[in-house]
Amino acid sequence: MAQVVRGVIARAKGAPVEVVPVVVPDPGPGEAVVRVQACGVCHTDLHYREGGINDEFPFLLGHEAAGVVESVGAGVEDLSPGDFVILNWRAVCGRCRACKRGRPWYCFATHNAQQKMTLEDGTELSPALGIGAFAEKTLVAAGQCTKVDPAASPAAAGLLGCGVMAGLGAAINTGQVGRGDSVAVIGCGGVGNAAVVGSRLAGAGTIIAVDVDDRKLATAQRLGATHTVNSRAVDAVETIRSLTGGNGADVVIEAVGRPETYRQAFYARDLAGTVVLVGVPTPEMKLELPLLDVFGRGGALKSSWYGDCLPERDFPMLVDLYLQGRLDLDAFVSETVPLDGVEEAFARMQRGEVLRSVVVF
Repeated sequence: MAQVVRGVIARAKGAPVEVVPVVVPDPGPGEAVVRVQACGVCHTDLHYREGGINDEFPFLLGHEAAGVVESVGAGVEDLSPGDFVILNWRAVCGRCRACKRGRPWYCFATHNAQQKMTLEDGTELSPALGIGAFAEKTLVAAGQCTKVDPAASPAAAGLLGCGVMAGLGAAINTGQVGRGDSVAVIGCGGVGNAAVVGSRLAGAGTIIAVDVDDRKLATAQRLGATHTVNSRAVDAVETIRSLTGGNGADVVIEAVGRPETYRQAFYARDLAGTVVLVGVPTPEMKLELPLLDVFGRGGALKSSWYGDCLPERDFPMLVDLYLQGRLDLDAFVSETVPLDGVEEAFARMQRGEVLRSVVVF
């Protein structure tokens, strides 16, 4: 029988979010209902509210979440009520050409629940990234649920569902940072600072954090950056080169998603180095680079989708590192807020006051 829960929706472009009753249907074949315990306030949710993703309003916001499986639909065999899970927005299909080539982290046919959650008047909701977890319960595809050790804090573990995984994966999976490498991270919000942590986990020797906000740079230093650069005060490219023997960094991770910062990343890398774009650009942005420079500098220019993660592989491993005290996910939780605190959390995020606000149920 369908349930009615409280959830946060964006009803129209730019309008303040609202807490409203949301109807959650019973899970159908291949689906699961999850009782959400915690959900991070991610910049992507703000993009949805501002119409920056698409115009399929109203949106049920929230996607960076952990919780407990309440019920499952027909045909679900590897998930049971009571399982503690992190929700992911790239449930791999196992059948597309990427999956068949043994590269499921590139799955081209990721899927979501078939049924829709609705308002009480029957209006269908578009769940953010196919999840919609600013709600007491949510309906997802069973493949979007990744079981992890229930000893983990839901507020910390849920952050692996998006931003922290994107940054960690940009360093470890996409950039393939190795022991002794030099790394520069441009943009030190939640994703960029996660890239700093990922670079440290991978054994990088030099980790240079670049931002225009000294508060974010201080956080990056606490999380493992060996050097910080305020690019308002100095030339970021020249400073990165000076900190790497005049050569540039082996891996440069761009976590802003703007042409200006991408150009910085391109010219701040060593010959044959790697640039990783994990910052999300907007549709109108254009990039212009001399093609001869692209050819002459060699190396690799990569985009990182969700940190090129495979949730069933990466989430349990990272939660284990967290429980061993080797990965400080708690450091990313700046504050916990109630469900009706999302709008104010957006404002604090825009002012750069937090790494992550987390809604705790």
